[in-house]
Amino acid sequence: MYWVYIVKCSDETYYTGYTTDLDRRMREHNESKKGAKYTRTRRPVVLQYAKHYETRQEACRREYEIKQLSRKQKESLIKSQNLTDSC
Repeated sequence: MYWVYIVKCSDETYYTGYTTDLDRRMREHNESKKGAKYTRTRRPVVLQYAKHYETRQEACRREYEIKQLSRKQKESLIKSQNLTDSC
């Protein structure tokens, strides 16, 4: 299973990625050098959106689609999901 996620960085920007282990990846973004270069200088990051996919191909496709969205569209996507329902 793969997760596509959006985190909000301390500078109020959004970062989108995918992973097989959402908890581990959030720790990496906030605590280790394994976090994305973008998020390492913008800690802490807070998970805003997450959705799981069965294949890596599906997850990569969705990650790309989300990265093409405007900030306003990303915020609408985040608002439309209740994280407690999907994680």
